[in-house]
Amino acid sequence: VLFYFSAHWCPPCRQFTPMLKDFYEEVEGVEIVFISSDRSAEDMTAYMKESHGDWLAIPHNSAVANDLKQKYGISGIPALVVVKLDGTVVTKDGRSHVTGKTPAQAVKDWKA
Repeated sequence: VLFYFSAHWCPPCRQFTPMLKDFYEEVEGVEIVFISSDRSAEDMTAYMKESHGDWLAIPHNSAVANDLKQKYGISGIPALVVVKLDGTVVTKDGRSHVTGKTPAQAVKDWKA
């Protein structure tokens, strides 16, 4: 499971999101959950329609979204946290794996 912390107002996020979308379309066996830092639910929805892949999202500014940000110590975005199904952290730097490896190699390394 990949937790993607991002927002439309963030230029590095807008650069990374299309890469993540392409990555997601090439792999199997992973699911992405978007946690927004957008200024409003409307901004979040617009960002998802404009740039995102067909993945899940936590409701904007919800307790769950805030809990996940705290749990994984998110202080900057974009952040991509890779976890096992039981919640064990594989890496908090999934972004560099997505940008620096082939999709198949990144997933293989995460599952190793």
